Amino acid sequence: MRVDERVEKVRYIGVNAPEVHHPTRGEEPGGREASDANRRLVAGRHVRLELDLQSRDRYGRLLAYVWVADTMVNAELVRQGYAQVMTVPPNVRYQRLFLELQRDARQAGRGLWRRA
Repeated sequence: MRVDERVEKVRYIGVNAPEVHHPTRGEEPGGREASDANRRLVAGRHVRLELDLQSRDRYGRLLAYVWVADTMVNAELVRQGYAQVMTVPPNVRYQRLFLELQRDARQAGRGLWRRA
C-alpha cells in the first residue's frame, strides 16, 4: 500500500487470514479464497487507514483497520468467513464486533467455515 510517497506493508488489526505466500508453509488452505475476497474489497479503491494504540508490529508493518468508504475491510473479511479473529493487545478497539461476526460466519458456514 502506498502511504504518502512510501510503500508500506499493512497488517490488518484484529484478524488473521490464511496466506498464499506463507514464509515456511507456502500456500495455506483457504489462502487463495481469502486473498481473492480481500482483492474484491480493496483493489483499485481508495482506502482509509485507522490506527489503534500500537501503530507498528515487531516486523515494522503498519497496523491498521482498513476502510473502503463505510466498510471496514477487516470486519468484512471476518463477516464473509475469510478471516478469523486474532486479538493482539493493546489493539482491541473492535474485538467484540469481530467476535460477533466470526460467530455468525461460523454458524452460517460462510467462507472458510463452509461445510464440505
